[in-house]
Amino acid sequence: MENETQLDWKRIRMYIAFAFGVAWLTGLVIYLRGGLMDSRELIPDSGLTEAYVLMATAYMFAPALAHVLTRLVTREGWGNTWLQLDVRSSWPYLAAAWFGTPLLLAFGAVVYFLIFPQHYDPSLQVFRALMAQSAEAGNSADASPGMFALTQIFMVTLISPFINLVPVFGEEFGWRAYLLPKLLPLGERKAYLYSVLIWGVWHFPVILMGYNYGLEYPGAPWLGALLFIWVAFITGTFFGWATLRAKNLWPAIIGHAVLNGTASAALLFTSVETSPLLGPLVVGVIGSSGFALVTGWIFLRAKDAPAEAPATIVEK
Repeated sequence: MENETQLDWKRIRMYIAFAFGVAWLTGLVIYLRGGLMDSRELIPDSGLTEAYVLMATAYMFAPALAHVLTRLVTREGWGNTWLQLDVRSSWPYLAAAWFGTPLLLAFGAVVYFLIFPQHYDPSLQVFRALMAQSAEAGNSADASPGMFALTQIFMVTLISPFINLVPVFGEEFGWRAYLLPKLLPLGERKAYLYSVLIWGVWHFPVILMGYNYGLEYPGAPWLGALLFIWVAFITGTFFGWATLRAKNLWPAIIGHAVLNGTASAALLFTSVETSPLLGPLVVGVIGSSGFALVTGWIFLRAKDAPAEAPATIVEK
C-alpha cells in the first residue's frame, strides 16, 4: 500500500486552485468576449486576436504563477525548482525530448496514412507551392519536394525550443516542476497518471471553445475535451519521465516546445480534410500512436513504490 500520508495535500490543493483559478477565469473572459473563433483582432488583418494573446499569457502562465504563489504563500522555500541543468547527465533526455518528439509525431502520422492512404498527398503540393515561393524570392529551390519537406521540418525542430520556450515554460514550470514531484509519494505510475489527468482537464475551457479540434466534428465539443485527456496522458507522461530521469525541467520544456512547433506538420502531407479525432495529428487517436507506445514502455518500467523527488528540500 502506498504511503499516502507523505503527500503534501495542503500545497497540492493550493497549487491546483491557483492553476485552475487563473486559467479558467481567463477562459471565461475569452468566452464572454467572443471565444476563440470570434475574438477581435488587435491589429487588423494580422491574425493576432485578443483570445490568442490571453491564451499565450494569462492562460498558459497560470501553472507557473501557481507554482510561485504556492511557494510564497506556504513559505516552502526554493530548494528545488528543477531548473538546474547538468548537461553531462541530462543530454540523453534532452536529445530524446528534442528529436524523439518529432519522430513520435511522424510515427503516428505514418500509421494514419497507412490506414487511410487516400488522405496522403504523394505529389506534396503544399511543399511544391512553398518551393515556388522560395524560387520567386530568389532563393535556391533545386531540391526535390520530399527533401524540401524534410529540410523544413528539421529546421522547425531545431528552432522550436527557442521560439516556443517562453509559453511552454509557463505550463511546464507548474505541472512537471511542481505538481509531479509532489505526487511521487504515490509511486511513479500514479504520479504520472494523476498529474497528467489534472493537466488534461485544465485545458477544458479552450478545448470546448474549439482549440485543437475545432467545433465541426461528431460529438463536439465534449468528445474532443475527453479525447484530449488521452493526449495529455501520453505526452505528459513522456515529458514527466524525461524530467524525473534528467532531474531537471529542461527536457520537458524542449519536448513541449518542439511538440507545439511541429505538431501540425502532418497536415502539410494531406490531400483532403481529415477528422481531428483520428489524425494524422497527435491530438487524434491514430496520430497519437507513437506517444502511446512510448508511454506504455514508461509505465511498464515505472516504479510503484513511494518515491521522493530528487534533491527536494521541503520546509514545513
